[in-house]
Amino acid sequence: MTDFPGVPTGPRDGRRLRVLAAMSGGVDSAVAAARAAEAGHDVTGVHLALSANPQSFRTGARGCCTIEDSRDARRAADVIGIPFYVWDLAERFREDVVEDFIAEYEAGRTPNPCLRCNEKIKFAALLDKAIALGFDAVCTGHYATIVERADGSRELHRASDMAKDQSYVLGVLDERQLAHAMFPLGDTLTTKDEIRAEAERRDLAVAKKPDSHDICFIADGDTQGFLAQHLGTAEGDIVDEDGHRLGSHEGAYGFTIGQRKGLRIGHPAPDGKPRYVLDISPVDNTVTVGPAEALDVAALTAIKPRWCGAPPAGPGTYTAQLRAHGGETEVMAERIGETELRVTFTEPVRGVAPGQAIVLYDDTRVVGSATIAATERAQAIAS
Repeated sequence: MTDFPGVPTGPRDGRRLRVLAAMSGGVDSAVAAARAAEAGHDVTGVHLALSANPQSFRTGARGCCTIEDSRDARRAADVIGIPFYVWDLAERFREDVVEDFIAEYEAGRTPNPCLRCNEKIKFAALLDKAIALGFDAVCTGHYATIVERADGSRELHRASDMAKDQSYVLGVLDERQLAHAMFPLGDTLTTKDEIRAEAERRDLAVAKKPDSHDICFIADGDTQGFLAQHLGTAEGDIVDEDGHRLGSHEGAYGFTIGQRKGLRIGHPAPDGKPRYVLDISPVDNTVTVGPAEALDVAALTAIKPRWCGAPPAGPGTYTAQLRAHGGETEVMAERIGETELRVTFTEPVRGVAPGQAIVLYDDTRVVGSATIAATERAQAIAS
């Protein structure tokens, strides 16, 4: 397939690519679509309707799934001069993202819905439909870079600007999906203000629209309230590492590993130091708290690995990222069969929770990702 460079400079080999630009209604996706069109590709814009009742999703500038966002995307497409459609993927989004989110919290895990949306919606449902309709690529406003090797295979790399890099939430893409992906903002060594200035030069009304934040399908930003609405309340115990009852809660799903605030224990620890959530047990609805040092994780087991290319042949040393906006840490990783990944940290890390994604990097190249299933604490290994 023809190469899709990070910033398209024009059709390669005289071929004009058919590109489907996913337009959320924000400034990044609008500028990405404009750059692809300016490069000479045949671009069509599409906005994904992800809610059966868009008014129930976040309103104004904080979301990406509202009626206003759809209208903003349409206006941007009109200015760029490309066809525009709205595709209804609400049912698929509810099943693959919203229901998965609820089920993961119910099981005591901490999911990343944005990563799941990229995997199941933008680069599965959307890409499959695009290919069926004869499109060559799906274009998004993500900050990441695709590099084509001499043998024609494609690699996913971090964005040129690490401050805006979004490769972590794209670590679920496989080789086939990368072959049909285009990220026109990935090689942009500019600030977000300069992207907005470019949008203004292009007369795109979204130039000053604030970025979206938080989870688009939680209308008021209250994750705990959203989960309580769907899972109900279930009083349980908050205990220390020795099992002594310290307080109660209304649902273990309302806590995450490493959480410090909102524990409502009511009295300090014997040493006077803060306590953190160490473990969440959905079986007996118990939340265990303890000192910060008990959060140190030395190793983990991850499942459902997805590789951005050929999987590693054996154990290797990589850097790993554990959160969308987290830093890198050195690890040793090894595949265990086809379904598991064993990861050992060079130095213990904190706040690692089952359900999170771990993404492996070889320098700037994304090797792949997996879902954390279990962790091993440094204290337990030392003892």
